[in-house]
Amino acid sequence: MNLDKLARQTKELGIEFIDLKFSDLVGFWHHLTIPVTALGDELFTNGVGVDGSSLAGYSSIEHGDMILRPDPDTSFVDPFCERPTLSMIGDIMESGDQVTPYSRNPRRVAASAEQCLAKLVPGATAILGPEFEFYVFDKVNYYQGPQNAFYLLESAEAGWDPSHDDESLGYKIPYKGGYHAAPPRDRALNLRSQISAMLAEVGVGLKYHHHEVGGAGQHEIEIKFATLLKVADQTMLVKYFVKNQCVRVGKSATFMPKPLFNEPGSGLHVHQYLANAEGSLFWDPKGPARLSKLGLWYVGGVLKHVDSILAFSNPSTNSFKRLIPGFEAPVAGTYSVANRTACIRIPGYQRDPKTMRFEFRPGDGTMNPYLGFAAMLMAGLDGIANKIDPGLPLDKNLDDLSPQELAGIHQLPPSLNRALDALEADHEYLLRDGVFTDDLLSNWVKIKRKEVAEIRVRPTPYEFEMYYDM
Repeated sequence: MNLDKLARQTKELGIEFIDLKFSDLVGFWHHLTIPVTALGDELFTNGVGVDGSSLAGYSSIEHGDMILRPDPDTSFVDPFCERPTLSMIGDIMESGDQVTPYSRNPRRVAASAEQCLAKLVPGATAILGPEFEFYVFDKVNYYQGPQNAFYLLESAEAGWDPSHDDESLGYKIPYKGGYHAAPPRDRALNLRSQISAMLAEVGVGLKYHHHEVGGAGQHEIEIKFATLLKVADQTMLVKYFVKNQCVRVGKSATFMPKPLFNEPGSGLHVHQYLANAEGSLFWDPKGPARLSKLGLWYVGGVLKHVDSILAFSNPSTNSFKRLIPGFEAPVAGTYSVANRTACIRIPGYQRDPKTMRFEFRPGDGTMNPYLGFAAMLMAGLDGIANKIDPGLPLDKNLDDLSPQELAGIHQLPPSLNRALDALEADHEYLLRDGVFTDDLLSNWVKIKRKEVAEIRVRPTPYEFEMYYDM
């Protein structure tokens, strides 16, 4: 979108403010609001000054002055601002004699990954389609102190929470009984439709939405396919719209992978393929799982590097409370057709050669999408560059295999620490063409190791049940 068109839009809509949104290294959105009178060429060339030292994973305090430069193609009218506001997503840039890209800016990483693809596979584009799983609760409280720690979640849908159902109407969803539940048990149908309609107004297309397996208010919204950087931007938008619309109606949404003990966890599955003008480059009706050589090599690269990918796609200690047997969450580095216990699933219902794809199932909503999606693509490109053969698909339910059978299958890291170990040992594929940098990777590991350490020193309520009376 050019500046003249943007200026006309702001005038027609009576826009009063410009809100600039940007991601820190971890994946939290921050924002800065300026008057609409600041809309001009200088905003898109020189940007707005910000303090990078106050942002997680960014510059140190002695080099804190940085530039936030908005991308006009990401503009949308923000429905959560009371005064008419146009929002744009921006990039953090280095300040100096010239405004230059900042190596730790996650959006730069995603854009660089797309450029790397264009060099390795000319004419190809990375196409992604995420599935967003999340819980909606009626009330949420939590606290961690030296002498007191708790979390308390309330859901009127849940069969285990009848005392907090103010409506007292029944219609409870049983344990693991929420998949495609219909109203009146599905109490959030209209909420999901409202969120989906609002997303459509800002260019995020809906594939479908439905109630998920978790009876305590678990839901899914799946959006249409888009290019890598665009879908990473849209991922940030989805989380922003879901959370804010839920707050607007007096509820709370979380993309936390495992907020409830012994209930289904929430993933962020990522469908993906490479395409040219004619369609998917992964299609071959005679290939294993109907994958072309290129597609097989891509899968081979993802499986080879899957442990280190998890350091970005599953970057929280809570992530690995979801990746356990019995909850349709992958625990092994395999690929398969129509098998939801595999790390990579080839959809069994896939019939259109132009969109032949696979689904990467481990990821969750704690990932920074710019980094997580880029890591997946870079692993796939390494597979293509080195013609990595993934072997034949494994068409067995991993939850039903014996310990002897499982021993011959690669198991995914059981903890964030192990995933970070894998990243430190296996990251050369990420450095190709400067997509990731050593500086970014070392800062990422430092931040995540600190999270692990913070969790390690805090007792949990269940430890009191097990050990208090020892």
